[in-house]
Amino acid sequence: MGEISSFQLGVIGALFLSVASSVSIVICNKALMSNMGFPFATTLTSWHLMVTFCTLHVAQRLNLFESKSIDMKTVMLFGILNGISIGFLNLSLGFNSIGFYQMTKLAIIPFTVLLETIFLQKQFSQKIKLSLFLLLVGVGIASVTDLQLNFVGTILSLLAIATTCVGQILTNTIQKGHNVSSTQLLYQSAPFQAAILVVSGPLMDQFLTKQNVFAFKYSPIVLAFILMSCLIAVSVNFSTFLVIGKTSPVTYQVLGHLKTCLVLAFGYTLLHDPFTERNILGILIAICGMGLYSYFCTQENKKKQSEDLSLVSQAEDKDSSPLLAGKNTGHQDKENHEANKSNKDSLV
Repeated sequence: MGEISSFQLGVIGALFLSVASSVSIVICNKALMSNMGFPFATTLTSWHLMVTFCTLHVAQRLNLFESKSIDMKTVMLFGILNGISIGFLNLSLGFNSIGFYQMTKLAIIPFTVLLETIFLQKQFSQKIKLSLFLLLVGVGIASVTDLQLNFVGTILSLLAIATTCVGQILTNTIQKGHNVSSTQLLYQSAPFQAAILVVSGPLMDQFLTKQNVFAFKYSPIVLAFILMSCLIAVSVNFSTFLVIGKTSPVTYQVLGHLKTCLVLAFGYTLLHDPFTERNILGILIAICGMGLYSYFCTQENKKKQSEDLSLVSQAEDKDSSPLLAGKNTGHQDKENHEANKSNKDSLV
């Protein structure tokens, strides 16, 4: 029971860290890109990953965690896939309207559920599906505005959905299959993610923004915000792997939509972004969906834990029964032997 309580506290801590760091980095990056005119999102992400790797390397050298080697081919393909998914998400944003990009992010949850059901034989109850549907409707009402379709943008969005879902499922599968922590997996894979984005980032940003990242005039305040963004990104990347490893890719996506609602609320209160009754209605529906999802997941986990404990106790009873039977049989044999002996003595 103590291990279960410790695990639940770890999950709560991971969720809180993920929400706090993600909302912080969104606000920081929005100020950097909107107010200071720094539009190079993919290049900035590559810097995030490089700083993350350097930070973890220092932590590993200080023995704050133990590095665990994973099959190089697995880590390389995993890192490259995650780097490609980031690139596709940024391209999807560049070729689509904001509304269609939000729809792309919403589609990640049902697609993840579909993939886990088909390939991992994972079962989702009707209550869980209903809560996820309510969540997606709420976020859609709150964040989706215009839906302008185009062929290239649609293809890029489909590729972004597929690579993101597979990458997040692999994050969970590799951690459990290779018995590695989120820190160990992030430390091993970050260099490959950073490498592919360092090479492709400046080219992709120039293609999307028509500006050169190396020709940008970096003022002290821009450099300060870039540094702040990179430092927050260490926490974001770490908490992402932590949440997916401790929960599931679907739970992480649900958490992501909670971040979307929080960002909308912070944008209204801190940055005075336009906010309508539709936004409020959507956020309230989404919060109801998240609450139901959390409640149903908690109930199903408790049910599963009680079933597991019941199976363990049955197995223990089964193992102990032959021993007791053996002891009773031995005791009974001893009594029979003494009885026979006494009978013989009486006959003599």
